[in-house]
Amino acid sequence: MYGVALGIKPGMFIDVFKNPKSVFVGMLCQLILLPLLTFLLALALGGSISWTMALGMILVASCPGGNISNFISSISKANIELSVSLTAISTSLAVLMTPLNFWLYGNLYLSMANIAGEVPHLVIPLADVFKTIFILLGIPLVLGILTSHYLPEVAGKLKKPLQYFSIIFFFAMIVLSFIGNVDAFIKCIKYVFLVVLIHNLLALLTGYFTGTAFRLPRADRRTLTIETGIQNSGLGLVLLLGTDIFAGLPPHGGMLVITAWWGIWHIIGGLGTSLVFNCYDKRRSYKSM
Repeated sequence: MYGVALGIKPGMFIDVFKNPKSVFVGMLCQLILLPLLTFLLALALGGSISWTMALGMILVASCPGGNISNFISSISKANIELSVSLTAISTSLAVLMTPLNFWLYGNLYLSMANIAGEVPHLVIPLADVFKTIFILLGIPLVLGILTSHYLPEVAGKLKKPLQYFSIIFFFAMIVLSFIGNVDAFIKCIKYVFLVVLIHNLLALLTGYFTGTAFRLPRADRRTLTIETGIQNSGLGLVLLLGTDIFAGLPPHGGMLVITAWWGIWHIIGGLGTSLVFNCYDKRRSYKSM
C-alpha cells in the first residue's frame, strides 16, 4: 500500500473530483453492489459450497480494491487517475466498510443458508479489525502520500522496487496460507477454482455494466471493471490469520483457500480483461482504417 501511495499526488484527486460521477459509481460498485451480489451468489450456490467457502467469498467482496488494479488499468487504456483515486478512497473507507459488510452479509448468510451441523457464531472483534486495517492500510497510505508530496525524488526511486517487493511478499503470504491448508485445497480444488472464477466474473461484470448503466466514458467503465474485479485479498488473509472472527475458533480452511486463491486468480482475470480491452481497441482501429 505504501508503494501504491507513492504514486498518489493531491492533484489527481482534484482532477477526478471535478467530475465526481465516476467516483461515486465506483464506490457504489465496490462498497454496496459487490458485497450484496456476492451474498446472493453464495445463497444461489447452496449446498454446492461449504459455509466456510461462502464466508470466504463474502470476506473478499468486503475488502477494498487491490493495488495491482492500478497496473492493470494502465495497460488497459483505462482512466489511471480514477483507478488510483478509487483504490485510495476504498482503502480509506475499509476501516468501516470491510467489517460492516462482512458482519452484515456473513451473519445474513449463516442465518438464511440451510447449513447442517453446528456452525460457530460470526463475531467481529472491532478493535482488532480496526487496528489491523489501520496499520496495514491507513498508515502506509498516509506515509506514501506525504513522501510523494514532500520527497518526490525519493518516491520515484522507491516506487518500482517496492512494487516488486510487494508482489513477492504477497505471494509468500499465499504460499504460507496454502501450506497450512493443503488438505482442504486438494479436497476442493475443482470447486474452489470454479467458485472463484464465477465470483471474479461477477465482480468484473458488475463494474462494467454499472458503469455502462450510468453512461460513463469508455476509459472510466474499464477502470470500474478492473477496480471491482480486483480485491485486496491480502487484507482478507491478514484478517483471517491475525484476528479472532470465530469466537475463539481457529480460521477455517475453506475461507483461507478461497481468499488465497482469489489473490492468484484476480491477477489472471485482470490480465485477461486487459487483453480483451486491448483486442477490442485493435479491432476497432482496424475497422476504422
